[in-house]
Order: sequence, then structure tokens, then C-alpha cells
Amino acid sequence: MYAAIFGKNPRLSEAEFHAFTKRFNLKVNIIEADRDWMVFDSSSKIERYFHWLGGSLKLVKILGEGEDAIKDLEYAKLFTVSLYGRNDWKLWRKLGSAVKREFRVEGPSKFFKPAKVYAMPAELILKGFPEVKDFVFLFREDGSFLVGETVKVTDPFELKKLDVERPIQRPILSIPPRLARIMVNLTEVRKGAFLDPFCGIGTIVQEFVLQGLNAYGSDRDPERISEAKKNLAWLRKEFRIKNSAHLEVCDARKLRRCFRQRFDAVVTEPYLGKPLKRNPGRGEAIKLANELDRFYYSVFESFGDVLKRNGRVVFVFPAYRLSGGGIYRKERKWLTKLGFEVLGKYTDYEERHRLVRDIHVLRYRG
Repeated sequence: MYAAIFGKNPRLSEAEFHAFTKRFNLKVNIIEADRDWMVFDSSSKIERYFHWLGGSLKLVKILGEGEDAIKDLEYAKLFTVSLYGRNDWKLWRKLGSAVKREFRVEGPSKFFKPAKVYAMPAELILKGFPEVKDFVFLFREDGSFLVGETVKVTDPFELKKLDVERPIQRPILSIPPRLARIMVNLTEVRKGAFLDPFCGIGTIVQEFVLQGLNAYGSDRDPERISEAKKNLAWLRKEFRIKNSAHLEVCDARKLRRCFRQRFDAVVTEPYLGKPLKRNPGRGEAIKLANELDRFYYSVFESFGDVLKRNGRVVFVFPAYRLSGGGIYRKERKWLTKLGFEVLGKYTDYEERHRLVRDIHVLRYRG
């Protein structure tokens, strides 16, 4: 039995997890879930693929329930304790001391205090994970809890490297590598040809290449394609990858002119409009969305020219945080008219953002 610990956007992380298990053909039986975690039965195969998740922080092997399960934890000279479902430092210290007492028979040990009542992957890696242990306590509302040990963590340093160490960077405009990985998983497509028709400097195409996919990218700006090629050359060298991507200067509304083959999946964040200087009112948000939809309509018509039947699209539409509070998310009935079935919709944003990513997962019915 395992648990996945979700990141800062639990709903999106959960959706990615379900898509990820289908994509990698992992047989998973969900047992119980909370806002920040999910417990499930699965084979150990999931440990091999876990690093391809973008929205989950830890994979925890569940050892038992209640304090009696502490005796089943593997001895470590240095460890920490992570609590989920409780924000209580006294309880954190009590459980850490209980683990230390249990280890006394095998040898000396000590536990370190993380920044919160749970350790983040970066803290664990810097302390020496996996030799340094992370013992996890998942609390239910009734006070009962499960006990486990973290066996895998996402590597935030790799994701940061993919973002800030590549030669060409566009910090405000580029999609985060974490989100690029999530979006690739949301396709549920494991093999085949993947296209990003608004590739910019190549963040999503990087993820295609890292995962060994048949990678394609395009952008109507020749300078962006030149920058993407530089970033991909860096990626191949730094990560010792032999495969690369086919990049074209191309208008996303005219993809058939640039690509002869059909694609299994399109994953992209398009032009989302001019930067907002303030939060719009509802009327202004509707106007902004309608203006962009005229462009997006032509783009989806073009997708129909290059997608295989039942091909997947993961597309970021703009939504808006309103000046009066709340979020405006436009309903797009025209997607059905063009042959696209909406399978899921998820938002992703920071509190300071005026523009919200409204991520749509779609299937092309033809």
C-alpha cells in the first residue's frame, strides 16, 4: 500500500495522478483520500515511474495504522517526521520522540526539524535522502492515522535546472517545467507524436524530449524557434539525451502546411493576451475572452487537420481573477462544434496572479 502526497494544487495533482496511472499502465486501487494525499494499492512498479509526476511531492510506503506501526519503521541514524492532516508541533515532537525510543535498541538516532510540520523534498535531498529517512503520519478527521516511510520524492533541483540554467529564459512568460510535466501526463498518451504549436523557448518540448517522445514544436516567431533550438541543444548535453525535436516556424492556424503527419497529442500554452495591469471587472473579462476566442477557434480548426482520431489536447485557456472577487471562466460550446470533447478542466495560479490558467483536457472525435 502506498500514498501520494500532493503539491500546492491538490485538485490538479489528483487529476494528473489518475491520468499518469493510465498513461503508464499502472494498476491502482484507491483506498482513501484527503485534500493533500491519496492512499492506494499498487505494485512496486509505481516506484520506478514516480519521478515523471509533476504535481506530487512524495511517494510513501504505508506500513500500518496507529502508534503500533512505529515499531515497523526501518532504523536510521538521522530522520525526520512529516505530519499531514495536523499542524501541531507538540504532536510532531511527541511522534519523533516515540520513533527515537523505538530505535534505541538498534543504536543512537536523532531527528531534525523541517520548516513546517512536514519535510519538503528539497529539505530531504539536502539532508541526504534516502539514507536520511522521512517517516510520514497521515491523519484522518477522527484522529486515527496511517504510518509510512517516504520511498521516492520529486527532484525540485532538476526542475529548477530545467528552468533557470538553460541558456534562454523568459521567467514571466514561460510555463514552469513542473506544469509542463503535469500537462504531458494529462494526455494519458504514453507513446506517439506530440506537438506544441506555441512552443516559444521550448519548455513543453523539453519535456517531450526528456520522456523520449516523438517531439515536435512550432512557433510563428523565428526568433523563438532559434531560442528553443539552443535550449534543446543544452538539454541534450546536460542530460545526455540522444533524441531531439523537430521544430518549425509555423502559424498555429495553418498547421497542415507545416506538418504532414498526424499527432497523438497536442500540449500547449498559447498566447493568453496582453499582461493585465489590474484585475478586470466581469464585463471586461468577458470581452477579453471573446476577443481571444476568435483566434483560438481558428487554432482548434487547425488542430483538427493534424490530430489523429481520438487524439488528445491539453490546452491552457485564459481565465481572470475579477476586481470584485471570484474568477471568470468562459464556457466554450464551440469546441463541441469542432469535434472536441472536454474531459476535464483545472485551474492553476498563484494568489498574486490576475490571469488564471484554465487547463482543458480534450479528446478529438473528428
